[in-house]
Amino acid sequence: MIFEGLMTTMSQTGAVNVAPMGPIVRGDFDSLLLRPFEGSTTFDNLSASRHGVFHVVDQVDVIAEAAIRRLRQTPATVPAQMIEGAVLEDCCRWFELEVTRVDTSQPRSEMEARVLHRGERRPFQGFNRARHAVIEAAILATRLHLIPREDVEAQYRVLASAVEKTGGQRERDAFGMLNEFVKQHQGAAS
Repeated sequence: MIFEGLMTTMSQTGAVNVAPMGPIVRGDFDSLLLRPFEGSTTFDNLSASRHGVFHVVDQVDVIAEAAIRRLRQTPATVPAQMIEGAVLEDCCRWFELEVTRVDTSQPRSEMEARVLHRGERRPFQGFNRARHAVIEAAILATRLHLIPREDVEAQYRVLASAVEKTGGQRERDAFGMLNEFVKQHQGAAS
């Protein structure tokens, strides 16, 4: 099963990177298959350190901002317990990981990772339709180079309805930011 969340990695200089990640989760989060794009900061950091922290979060606005690299500020973190890494202070659960295998033979890398330590701050309450829509919109925003413009626009129209009907202000703001990003990208591509 693919589970959307946030990944923190650290550069060799100790800078924390926060990025959305949708790993394939095996078992009860026993291991994860990470699939960062080669050349991304996440890929570079994981390749160098072999460590990262995957977070289950309930703030879709942070996922949206991270997806299009518009985080206003790096969320607060505390040091990981078993690895050289950073744990988000505001998360539901976290999983400290060690990369055990890297396959770069395909355009999207695959990194097997085993969980070394896990923790929980609060229960995950789940997402309503608006929050699911923001997640889907964020994923689409990271795939603009892969998906035809008309398809993205059609999917955004469907997602907008769910956000308007079931979302609060945070979800509306996040979706609006993503929608503006897509329009700017499509305008630049024209």
